[in-house]
Amino acid sequence: MSLNQYPKLHNATWPGVVGKGAPDSEPCLDLATMISLTTNAEVDGVKFDGFDLFLAPPHFDATQRESEIDRLVQICADNKLEIGSFVANVWSGSAIGSETKRAAFLAAVEEGCSIGAELRERGVRPHGCVRIDSSCSVDAWSADPEGNTALIVDTFRKASQIASKYGERLAMEGEVCWGGMHSWKRCVEVLEKVDMPETLGFQADMSHTNLFLLGANAPEDRLLPDDFDWSQTEVYEEAYRKMTDALRPWTIDFHVAQNDGTVFGSGAHDKTGRHCLPKDPNGKLDIVKLAKYWLTENGVPTKRFQHICWDGCMFPNSAMTNPETWNDVLGAMKSVRDAWGW
Repeated sequence: MSLNQYPKLHNATWPGVVGKGAPDSEPCLDLATMISLTTNAEVDGVKFDGFDLFLAPPHFDATQRESEIDRLVQICADNKLEIGSFVANVWSGSAIGSETKRAAFLAAVEEGCSIGAELRERGVRPHGCVRIDSSCSVDAWSADPEGNTALIVDTFRKASQIASKYGERLAMEGEVCWGGMHSWKRCVEVLEKVDMPETLGFQADMSHTNLFLLGANAPEDRLLPDDFDWSQTEVYEEAYRKMTDALRPWTIDFHVAQNDGTVFGSGAHDKTGRHCLPKDPNGKLDIVKLAKYWLTENGVPTKRFQHICWDGCMFPNSAMTNPETWNDVLGAMKSVRDAWGW
């Protein structure tokens, strides 16, 4: 058993959806399957405490809101799980572009925040935030970097005002496939310009942020030298420290993940951080060692969030449905909490 009880350990449901369901891809894994895989995992008497939720079909149908909320409450009761952070379904709109697109983006934020507040009132969501991205490609953003960044800032400020009405916080996803947040510097720029730290923070994923160091989609903001070799651990940690020092004060949501230093994806998630299984021999990250830079400051836990989540998008269903996958995932997360939790 772990001596540390926090942060709580959550699994994510969206790996059952992201990159799946299209005619040329594998079928989605429904919510019941993801919950079963989560509850069946166990390492040294430790189990997952909860799950983070994808607020979109097939896991949640907002057109059947009340019955879906009832279903989630029952899932939590039946499986002794809690709900944490959400992925808001913002992709029907965009933080840039037309007023119609931006209005659709903000409507999705309001929907997510109102659902989050209701689940909190129902007693199954003690902590967590609502996750957003810019819902625009790097190419679309690059057509007018300064103008589009200004639009993102304005949209995110309005989104933050909506979130505050519901007592929610928004976590801006740092991922190299989303325009305006495709580098560590651009993420800091947006956060500082919105300047609502009590409402808008940063969601750090260990796989995606690894690509910040390599300058994927933003070579001008690369922190590792062009001739970097993965055996240069001191060089890597110096770059990692610079990135986390800039983003850690904003970080309110954290995903444990593995990455092999390459990009991978499809569709809207084209060219993003490749998630690997925690024991992948090609994985470049010392997960426990590097989690320290996000979870502690001067060796003391920051306690900025009450749970951490695993993210492993775009694994094949053969890996997703293998129980050993989730024991390995839970083991990695338990090790992070043992080392840096409280």
